[in-house]
Amino acid sequence: MVRTPGVEDRSPAGAERSRAGALVEFRVDPDAYRHWRLDVEGSVATLTMDVDEQGGIVDGYELKLNSYDLGVDIELYDAAQRLRFEHPEVRVVVLTSGKEKIFCAGANIGMLAASSHPWKVNFCKFTNETRNGMEDASASSGQIWLAALNGTASGGGYELALACEHIVLVDDRSSAVSLPELPLLAVLPGTGGLTRVVDKRRVRRDLADAFATRAEGVGGRRAVEWRLVDEVVPRQSFHDTVRRRAATLAAASTRPVGAAGCALTPLAKERTDDVVIYRYVRAELDRQGSVANITVFGPDADPPADMDGVHRQGAGFWTLAVTRELDDLILDLRTNEMELGTWVLRTAGDADRALAYDRLLLEHPDDWLANEILLYLKRTLKRLDVTSRSLIALIEPGSCFAGSLLELALAADRSYQLAGAFEDAEPAAVVVGPANIGPLPMGNGLTRLESRFFGDEDARSAVEKRLGQRLLAGEALGLGLVTFAPDDLDWEEEIRIAVEERTSFSPDALSGLEANLRFVGPETIETKIFGRLSAWQNWIFSRPNAAGPDGALRRYGTGRRPEYDRKRA
Repeated sequence: MVRTPGVEDRSPAGAERSRAGALVEFRVDPDAYRHWRLDVEGSVATLTMDVDEQGGIVDGYELKLNSYDLGVDIELYDAAQRLRFEHPEVRVVVLTSGKEKIFCAGANIGMLAASSHPWKVNFCKFTNETRNGMEDASASSGQIWLAALNGTASGGGYELALACEHIVLVDDRSSAVSLPELPLLAVLPGTGGLTRVVDKRRVRRDLADAFATRAEGVGGRRAVEWRLVDEVVPRQSFHDTVRRRAATLAAASTRPVGAAGCALTPLAKERTDDVVIYRYVRAELDRQGSVANITVFGPDADPPADMDGVHRQGAGFWTLAVTRELDDLILDLRTNEMELGTWVLRTAGDADRALAYDRLLLEHPDDWLANEILLYLKRTLKRLDVTSRSLIALIEPGSCFAGSLLELALAADRSYQLAGAFEDAEPAAVVVGPANIGPLPMGNGLTRLESRFFGDEDARSAVEKRLGQRLLAGEALGLGLVTFAPDDLDWEEEIRIAVEERTSFSPDALSGLEANLRFVGPETIETKIFGRLSAWQNWIFSRPNAAGPDGALRRYGTGRRPEYDRKRA
């Protein structure tokens, strides 16, 4: 695990962080990967999983049979990001294993058994987001993922394959795919396996039931007949078949030809016990109040004149830079600061500049880098949507809630805009821009404005008619863009009461409340995974049948059968 330079070890509330001896760090360098190899040859990249058994992110278990923990998945996420930005020439990513006769045994059971409940839930959430990102690369970037299963893929290993668009399984009379969590561990596949089997692979639900209760899994022709894989291939012709499939998929890809990549340079970050600082994002950690005060800063210069300038700036281009920083901060706070249950979101900067950056990207939909930056921003905002923290947006004089940054306020559970101003400052305003009406959908497939005004087309239309206009508190409140608009006399007291009230409620009840209210309208694979599946998995993971001293997670591998409470709840 890469640890944060300059951060001294301390004893936080999270047991895993204490066991690890340091904060969990999500910034990684490909030269320091312990579990993955990335090889690029022309339009095809091969990402090989070869997990270091002794490379667990915390002590106490061995990562045998290509099983994985959070550290393995952090590297996978980094590799997937670099493939999209640094390798525009790559049209197909072949995901395979570096170990003989085993693709991946899934999440490490020793890690799961020893981890606290919050750690398990956050782990599953991050792995789901990473696999959603793989699917987004295939669907939106033309970088298609192909799973080459050179051995058995069980549990989370098969879920890795399910995130790919084509699955080739070796046919050697022993290799199979399986989701054995229910029969062996008394839990459910935690990375969307059940959902993807029926919703994505279109496996008939009775066959899916038989599959998910069969610990040994399914291999050979039956795996193809049940639609669990796309093809099975004898070992002697396996590699040639994978190469041909990759070539076929590459020919159909929309990735650019001859484009230069955008290097994701190391992300500058300063972290102490009280503050996390990047160039454009800052978080002040109020441990006594259980609040993270987050400020996102708008651009400090005008955008380049054209996309050539964006390509020259690379990772320094404001939209890409601020997205990387916000992404890292969300992951950092979500994993390392579980007791900071309320995030107060502020922005600062020039709204016109922020809108100009949005406009530059949106005016060049055929430019691969513009597309990737917007897709990354979309994924990062989705990560905010599914984060189990209360989100409160404060719109004050000097704020920059405009266009893509307005999405932060629209993602919040409630928002406050100051009516009037402090002293000689300009009144606080919000600006709806083109970025708010299409390119940044939530997991339900709707924009945040569509979700906000679900079923009320007149209200949404009224907002969209004010596109590009500075909306002061009274106007924004009347349009339904903000929740409350206190004046300068009541501002501080009303905000104080709102935050203190929020932190006084049950965190469990708040997580349930927020997750239910944030996603309206149609159900998608993503909303099923993060809503329905996560809710049930969250419950099952904490039940004695799975996690108790005599439960399946604790007794797995001991030779002793678990003891179940047979009452159905």
